[in-house]
Amino acid sequence: MDSYFAVTAPGLEPFTAQELRALFPEPGLVIVTNGLPPADAQHAPAFAEDEEKVRALRLSAVQIEPGGVLFKGDPAALYRANLHLRTSSRILARLGNFFRATTFPELQQRLSRLPWERFLAPGQPVSIRVTCHKSRLYHSDAVARSAAAALSERLGRPSPIVKPDEENDQPPQLVVIRLAEDQCTVSVDSSGRLLHKRGYRQAVAKAPLRETLAAALLMASGWDRVSPLLDPFCGSGTIPIEAALMALGVPPGIQRRFAFMDWPGYDESLWQEIAGGWQKAESHPPRIMASDRDAGAIKMSQANAERAGMADFIEFKCQAVSSITPPAEPGWVVTNPPYGLRVSEGKDLRNLYAQFGNVLRENCPGWNLAVLCSDPALLGQMQVKLDTSLSLVNGGLRVRLGRGTVR
Repeated sequence: MDSYFAVTAPGLEPFTAQELRALFPEPGLVIVTNGLPPADAQHAPAFAEDEEKVRALRLSAVQIEPGGVLFKGDPAALYRANLHLRTSSRILARLGNFFRATTFPELQQRLSRLPWERFLAPGQPVSIRVTCHKSRLYHSDAVARSAAAALSERLGRPSPIVKPDEENDQPPQLVVIRLAEDQCTVSVDSSGRLLHKRGYRQAVAKAPLRETLAAALLMASGWDRVSPLLDPFCGSGTIPIEAALMALGVPPGIQRRFAFMDWPGYDESLWQEIAGGWQKAESHPPRIMASDRDAGAIKMSQANAERAGMADFIEFKCQAVSSITPPAEPGWVVTNPPYGLRVSEGKDLRNLYAQFGNVLRENCPGWNLAVLCSDPALLGQMQVKLDTSLSLVNGGLRVRLGRGTVR
């Protein structure tokens, strides 16, 4: 089994782990005895009668780390993760993990022993991203040159080193090298373009919300995927579109290609089996409502929903927040209102948030609420009791997700 690392934005690691556990629900069985190292599951009968000395633990196949989630699997697991994960930015395949290197000749020698031929063709252009932390080899450009020399030695032909271009539909193969305290980890990107680029969002409003973050907001809100959902500040429509995709069970990567499709060992028939094996939810989709006072934003939202194939499942309206008319049955409000950094913007926005709170109390009693904002003082203007413990990053800005119930 290979090791993979699902990279996430800060704060999204638990949601990616949740997704991976749902994708791969069968963890391994490990027997742990008091004072003894773990034993294999096959040894369980020998200890079964002594419950005080033995415990059977089903260990999760995923492990949360800063910046992402580590998991193991075969190529099919890698294909599924890229196809189905809604909150991860990219999936890295670990090529070499935590080997020690303190000189450049030693680094090049160890790098040349790695099985690059599994992921690269001879002479294939690559981009190399290097980070160095508390290591004797601290010059990232020199590390990249050692990697290029190792590639040439292993594959028999030099690989042109090019700059990363993730805006391209087919960016060059990315190699990620991390040196931390003289321990080197080498990974190969399996995703290509970042996974938030689903392919549907070509029109964006001001301060757009990434698709991965929108999916995480929906998960963090506790939305059950069957109750009504309302976004009264929909912008370019990312939250309602992601909600529709989730409710219908549509894989977020179904419309795009991935870097692993260019690997020498790529199994096209396996991919077709996995990509064609998902099933749309049989239940009737919930009512999903999206509105914005900006007519241009609504037009962009509708165009994005059309490209995603979700336009028939979302009700778009151009209206101010004061005009929302949600259904009587309780549901969820999940939204990303505007929030400014300058004092003048803050003064204007305080009235907006106060009005938003008034509308919620009048029109949405009993509804669940999740509001993303950078300023706790603005959330306080709503006068709704909110849990703001979840910290995230949106466009490089530290933000809080306020969650609660409208009383």
